[in-house]
Amino acid sequence: MKRPGTWLVIGIYVSMWLAVSCNKNDRPDPASVAVVYTDVSYGSDAQQKMDIYLPAGRSQAVTPLLILIHGGAWVSGDKSDFAPYIDSIKKMLPGYAVANINYRLATIFGANLFPAQEDDVNSAIQFLLNHIEAYDISGHFIYLGLSAGGQLALLQAYKYATPEASAVISFFGPTDMTDLYFHSPDTTIIKYLPLLMGGKPSQNPELYYSSSPINYVSAQSCPTLLLQGGQDPLVPPAEAFHLRDTLQQLGVINKMIYYPDDGHGWTGKDLQDSFEQISAFLEKIIRL
Repeated sequence: MKRPGTWLVIGIYVSMWLAVSCNKNDRPDPASVAVVYTDVSYGSDAQQKMDIYLPAGRSQAVTPLLILIHGGAWVSGDKSDFAPYIDSIKKMLPGYAVANINYRLATIFGANLFPAQEDDVNSAIQFLLNHIEAYDISGHFIYLGLSAGGQLALLQAYKYATPEASAVISFFGPTDMTDLYFHSPDTTIIKYLPLLMGGKPSQNPELYYSSSPINYVSAQSCPTLLLQGGQDPLVPPAEAFHLRDTLQQLGVINKMIYYPDDGHGWTGKDLQDSFEQISAFLEKIIRL
């Protein structure tokens, strides 16, 4: 006959096993819950950080990644510039993960001159590519940039084969740095560009060429959406038109949205229209 204490011990072990088993079954799948990671480092510099927004129900099979790249003439700006629009972006693209990245900014003292910003965007994207499994996202990478961020987004999409971009969206981003130097309506841009680029186009033609997205367009380039204001005081609208024409000549899927009365950025109904244009464009392009 077993001692009474034996039954007590057996009962305790059974209860513990049932508790552990039930807890495992009751735990939600991590991918079923929306998650936000802030200031994730992708490099050793304090500016090499990003915020990552992961939707509930994500998976490597169905979750595209939208990568946001802020503007600021390569010398200013921050990922927080996108903060007022994150909720709108989530509503516009509910099944998307979003990465909002910072990059090193150039200084008047000659630090972080171009192509430091291009290199950082590429490093951030390689970091995300290497963490596809950890974040439960797919290989569909879409780049969206504003102004200088538009130039960086276009460069990444056209110049780098890994990962292959699914689409790129540029809000009034420069497409030809030499053309920007000679034709920007803003004299500050003309004075500043030689500092950023290590000289005028005649002094450093290689860097002006390699930093111009239009020079890397091919028939294999990804679908492109361009949004441009007709009264832009910094980036000539001709830059967007030239890129559009080049894309069309090569048979690349593209669309240009032109707001004739807007400048270097807009709000209100035109911004709402921009969101709707982005959503409609990606709905046609991204096939899961």
